[in-house]
Amino acid sequence: MANTPEGKVKEKIKKMLNTHDCYVTMPIGTGFGCAGVPDYLVCINGHFLGIEAKAGKNKPTALQDQHMTNIRRFGGYTIVVNEDNFDELEKLLKDLS
Repeated sequence: MANTPEGKVKEKIKKMLNTHDCYVTMPIGTGFGCAGVPDYLVCINGHFLGIEAKAGKNKPTALQDQHMTNIRRFGGYTIVVNEDNFDELEKLLKDLS
C-alpha cells in the first residue's frame, strides 16, 4: 500500500491513529464493500469520524463527497487528508479525544 503516493498518506494516517485511543476500521473497497465510503472509519470518545486519504491535488469523487455529507448530516465528522494537512487531522483527533 505504501508504494503509491496515496498509500504513503494512508500509512501516515494509520500511524497517527495508532497514537490515539480509538476504534479504527478500513472498509473493503471491492465489489463486496460500499463504494465511496471514507478510507478510515473511526470512533473516538463517542465521536464518529470518516477520513478520506488523497495524494497531491486529488479530490474526493462525487460519491465520496456524498458519503461525507451524510456522515456530517448525522452528526459525524469528516476530513480529507493529503500530504499537506496532517496537522489538521492531528488537531481534530485531539479535539475529539
